Amino acid sequence: MDNLQLINNKIIAKAELTIRLGQWRAQSLKVVFTNGCFDILHRGHVEYLSKAADMGDVLVVGLNTDASVKRLKGEGRPVNNEEARALVLASLSFVDAVVLFDEDTPYELIKAVRPDVLVKGADYKPEEIVGYDIVTSYGGKVETVPLVEGYSTTRFLNTLQ
Repeated sequence: MDNLQLINNKIIAKAELTIRLGQWRAQSLKVVFTNGCFDILHRGHVEYLSKAADMGDVLVVGLNTDASVKRLKGEGRPVNNEEARALVLASLSFVDAVVLFDEDTPYELIKAVRPDVLVKGADYKPEEIVGYDIVTSYGGKVETVPLVEGYSTTRFLNTLQ
Protein backbone atom coordinates (compact mmCIF):
# COMPACT_ATOMS: atom_id res chain seq x y z
CA MET A 1 0.00 0.00 0.00
CA ASP A 2 1.42 3.41 -0.92
CA ASN A 3 1.59 6.42 1.41
CA LEU A 4 -1.44 8.19 -0.07
CA GLN A 5 -3.55 5.07 0.47
CA LEU A 6 -2.33 4.86 4.08
CA ILE A 7 -3.33 8.50 4.61
CA ASN A 8 -6.73 8.05 2.97
CA ASN A 9 -7.39 4.98 5.14
CA LYS A 10 -7.35 7.27 8.19
CA ILE A 11 -10.32 9.29 6.84
CA ILE A 12 -13.29 7.24 7.93
CA ALA A 13 -17.07 7.32 8.37
CA LYS A 14 -18.73 6.88 11.77
CA ALA A 15 -19.55 3.21 11.03
CA GLU A 16 -15.89 2.40 10.34
CA LEU A 17 -14.87 4.40 13.40
CA THR A 18 -17.04 2.14 15.57
CA ILE A 19 -15.16 -0.91 14.27
CA ARG A 20 -11.74 0.68 14.83
CA LEU A 21 -12.69 1.86 18.31
CA GLY A 22 -13.62 -1.72 19.16
CA GLN A 23 -10.23 -2.94 17.91
CA TRP A 24 -8.34 -0.24 19.81
CA ARG A 25 -10.26 -0.87 23.01
CA ALA A 26 -9.65 -4.64 22.69
CA GLN A 27 -5.95 -3.72 22.79
CA SER A 28 -6.55 -1.51 25.88
CA LEU A 29 -5.47 1.61 24.00
CA LYS A 30 -6.35 5.01 25.45
CA VAL A 31 -8.49 6.97 22.96
CA VAL A 32 -8.11 10.75 22.72
CA PHE A 33 -10.62 12.90 20.82
CA THR A 34 -10.45 16.47 19.64
CA ASN A 35 -12.21 18.44 16.95
CA GLY A 36 -12.10 21.57 14.88
CA CYS A 37 -12.31 23.20 11.47
CA PHE A 38 -8.55 23.08 10.78
CA ASP A 39 -9.08 25.27 7.72
CA ILE A 40 -5.50 26.27 7.00
CA LEU A 41 -3.26 23.95 9.00
CA HIS A 42 -0.55 25.94 10.78
CA ARG A 43 2.02 25.57 13.54
CA GLY A 44 -0.56 26.18 16.26
CA HIS A 45 -2.68 23.30 14.98
CA VAL A 46 0.29 20.94 14.72
CA GLU A 47 1.50 21.68 18.25
CA TYR A 48 -2.04 21.40 19.63
CA LEU A 49 -2.72 18.09 17.90
CA SER A 50 0.65 16.62 18.84
CA LYS A 51 0.06 17.50 22.51
CA ALA A 52 -3.40 15.97 22.32
CA ALA A 53 -1.91 12.79 20.83
CA ASP A 54 0.58 12.63 23.70
CA MET A 55 -2.34 12.22 26.14
CA GLY A 56 -3.16 8.73 24.91
CA ASP A 57 -2.44 5.98 22.42
CA VAL A 58 -4.90 6.84 19.63
CA LEU A 59 -5.92 10.30 18.37
CA VAL A 60 -9.32 10.69 16.70
CA VAL A 61 -9.99 14.08 15.11
CA GLY A 62 -13.56 15.23 14.46
CA LEU A 63 -13.54 17.57 11.45
CA ASN A 64 -16.34 20.03 10.70
CA THR A 65 -17.81 19.60 7.23
CA ASP A 66 -17.77 22.52 4.81
CA ALA A 67 -21.41 23.33 5.61
CA SER A 68 -20.67 23.33 9.33
CA VAL A 69 -17.62 25.59 8.91
CA LYS A 70 -19.64 28.03 6.80
CA ARG A 71 -22.32 28.22 9.51
CA LEU A 72 -19.70 28.78 12.23
CA LYS A 73 -17.21 31.04 10.43
CA GLY A 74 -19.34 32.76 7.78
CA GLU A 75 -19.22 33.23 4.03
CA GLY A 76 -15.88 32.65 2.39
CA ARG A 77 -15.02 29.84 4.77
CA PRO A 78 -13.70 27.28 4.67
CA VAL A 79 -10.78 28.22 2.46
CA ASN A 80 -9.94 24.54 1.93
CA ASN A 81 -12.72 22.02 1.33
CA GLU A 82 -13.39 19.15 3.71
CA GLU A 83 -11.61 16.58 1.56
CA ALA A 84 -8.42 18.68 1.49
CA ARG A 85 -8.60 19.46 5.21
CA ALA A 86 -9.16 15.78 6.06
CA LEU A 87 -6.24 14.68 3.88
CA VAL A 88 -3.83 17.15 5.47
CA LEU A 89 -4.89 16.12 8.99
CA ALA A 90 -4.65 12.42 8.16
CA SER A 91 -1.12 12.93 6.84
CA LEU A 92 0.08 13.78 10.35
CA SER A 93 1.79 10.71 11.81
CA PHE A 94 0.16 11.13 15.23
CA VAL A 95 -3.41 11.33 13.87
CA ASP A 96 -5.03 7.89 13.76
CA ALA A 97 -8.47 8.76 12.40
CA VAL A 98 -10.31 11.74 10.91
CA VAL A 99 -14.11 11.71 11.00
CA LEU A 100 -16.30 14.40 9.44
CA PHE A 101 -19.32 15.74 11.30
CA ASP A 102 -21.96 18.09 9.92
CA GLU A 103 -23.43 19.47 13.15
CA ASP A 104 -22.23 22.75 14.65
CA THR A 105 -20.77 20.85 17.62
CA PRO A 106 -19.28 17.35 17.89
CA TYR A 107 -21.66 16.37 20.71
CA GLU A 108 -23.18 13.36 18.92
CA LEU A 109 -19.77 12.24 17.67
CA ILE A 110 -18.34 12.42 21.20
CA LYS A 111 -21.26 10.25 22.37
CA ALA A 112 -20.32 7.68 19.72
CA VAL A 113 -16.56 7.80 20.39
CA ARG A 114 -16.71 7.81 24.20
CA PRO A 115 -13.09 8.97 24.41
CA ASP A 116 -10.92 8.37 27.43
CA VAL A 117 -9.64 11.93 27.00
CA LEU A 118 -11.41 14.89 25.37
CA VAL A 119 -9.06 17.73 24.39
CA LYS A 120 -9.63 21.36 23.36
CA GLY A 121 -7.58 24.53 23.39
CA ALA A 122 -6.99 26.43 26.62
CA ASP A 123 -9.23 29.22 25.35
CA TYR A 124 -11.99 27.03 26.84
CA LYS A 125 -12.56 26.13 30.48
CA PRO A 126 -12.94 22.33 30.75
CA GLU A 127 -16.54 22.52 32.00
CA GLU A 128 -17.48 24.71 28.98
CA ILE A 129 -16.17 22.19 26.43
CA VAL A 130 -18.85 20.46 24.38
CA GLY A 131 -19.01 16.87 25.55
CA TYR A 132 -17.68 17.56 29.05
CA ASP A 133 -20.86 16.10 30.55
CA ILE A 134 -20.58 12.93 28.46
CA VAL A 135 -16.90 12.24 29.10
CA THR A 136 -16.94 12.98 32.81
CA SER A 137 -20.08 10.83 33.29
CA TYR A 138 -18.05 7.65 32.76
CA GLY A 139 -14.82 8.82 34.38
CA GLY A 140 -13.05 10.15 31.30
CA LYS A 141 -10.84 13.23 31.42
CA VAL A 142 -11.32 16.62 29.78
CA GLU A 143 -8.02 18.42 29.15
CA THR A 144 -6.98 21.71 27.61
CA VAL A 145 -3.84 22.53 25.66
CA PRO A 146 -2.26 26.00 25.64
CA LEU A 147 -2.58 27.79 22.33
CA VAL A 148 0.51 28.89 20.40
CA GLU A 149 0.52 32.68 20.52
CA GLY A 150 0.12 34.40 17.15
CA TYR A 151 -1.22 31.43 15.18
CA SER A 152 -4.83 31.49 14.02
CA THR A 153 -6.41 30.85 10.63
CA THR A 154 -8.77 33.80 11.09
CA ARG A 155 -5.89 36.06 12.07
CA PHE A 156 -3.88 34.90 9.06
CA LEU A 157 -6.79 35.55 6.69
CA ASN A 158 -7.34 39.01 8.19
CA THR A 159 -3.72 39.96 7.42
CA LEU A 160 -4.38 39.18 3.74
CA GLN A 161 -7.20 41.70 3.49
